[in-house]
Amino acid sequence: MQDAVSRGARVATGGTRPEGAGYFLAPTVLTDVPTDARVFREEIFGPVAPIATFATLDEAIALANATEFGLMSYVFAENLGEAAYVVERLESGMVGLNSGVISDPAAPFGGVKESGLGREGSHEGLAEYLETKYVGIRL
Repeated sequence: MQDAVSRGARVATGGTRPEGAGYFLAPTVLTDVPTDARVFREEIFGPVAPIATFATLDEAIALANATEFGLMSYVFAENLGEAAYVVERLESGMVGLNSGVISDPAAPFGGVKESGLGREGSHEGLAEYLETKYVGIRL
């Protein structure tokens, strides 16, 4: 967050630690975040939403994909045709469409790029524990 603010982002809400013990951060929204800020390039495992503007869907997709990580993406849209266009082009292991919660025991969980190899959960996750061996026999 400090990197983004030092580059011109504004803290619209949050950005503080609640009182009490522990390592917590109030839910935070950053606006006017420059696209070269670390919050757009690194995985954020906290309640921080960096917001930037874009003129076209392709510009938004390029911004979302301009990272070496790709665990999860979220798309909120009314037009399902446009949403499908975006979802298909996102470089992400999982996508939530009009939903902030996409975990499901029946679904594979995992990312692409530097966010991991393989999947856990579902039948695809079980396959990660197996090693396929082909044996050709001529009798």
